Amino acid sequence: MGHDHSHSHAPAGGAADHARKLRIALSLTGGFFAIELIAAWLTNSLALLSDAAHMFMDAAALAIALVAIRIGQHPADRKRTFGYYRFEILAAAFNAVLLFVVAGYILWEAYQRLRVPAEIQSVPMLMVGFAGLVVNFISLRMLQSASTESLNVKGAYLEVWSDLLGSAGVMIAAAVIWLTGWTWVDSLVAALIGLWVLPRTWSLLKDSLNILLQGVPEGVDINAVESALREFAGVKEVHALHVWAVTTGRHVMSTHLVVSPDKLSDPAFLAQVTEAMEQRFGLTHTTIQLESSEAGPPH
Repeated sequence: MGHDHSHSHAPAGGAADHARKLRIALSLTGGFFAIELIAAWLTNSLALLSDAAHMFMDAAALAIALVAIRIGQHPADRKRTFGYYRFEILAAAFNAVLLFVVAGYILWEAYQRLRVPAEIQSVPMLMVGFAGLVVNFISLRMLQSASTESLNVKGAYLEVWSDLLGSAGVMIAAAVIWLTGWTWVDSLVAALIGLWVLPRTWSLLKDSLNILLQGVPEGVDINAVESALREFAGVKEVHALHVWAVTTGRHVMSTHLVVSPDKLSDPAFLAQVTEAMEQRFGLTHTTIQLESSEAGPPH
């Protein structure tokens, strides 16, 4: 039986720097989420409440990214042989379910307010929207360089970028209400932000469930993996092929290869296969069992 295990990690200093930037961005985003929630209640703005929900999603994404870095530094043990990476996925699935509930409430409330418009405090709403824009811009600048070095940080960076657009939407709604008195614009912007969140929330839930169900990772074609394995000289048959993800970006493969007898004693053969799987498909942990083609059909 052949087994090869390799991972691609950021240097310790890089991980520490990423964690520091994520902590600062999380403090800014989480703190402003609380402010925006209170401001939404005081100004009676549904758009601010909707953007607060979006801000919560960003804070959750930053927290998950930070936890992922910390958990990634913990070694596997006898009870968790793959480590504790699934905590990231469980948290992501929980956040997605919670945001579906919040988005549903916002859309329902927007519908109710379109029927019976409510009085909106447009000037405080405009000020809070501008403050949100500033906070998100600072977070973006903080994470920009790290987002090119880590897929984990890049996901959080994109979340903050989308929330910057939400803050801009709140400012536009506040300005329109201030200039025209059209309070229905608040409900319209709230609904648009809620609809903007829903596809991303669904994508987060779908990806989380796929990992929890040990599905083939997004972007990996298992048929292409099988074809690539068959291309190696000496491989007669591929069976019991499984590809799944432990967490985001940590893909695993196990398979049985029926090979010619000379490959059973070739120490370079397994190394070539595992290196090719990592380079072509990002499979960083491969377990391969070799079987002789002279031993009869596999069971």
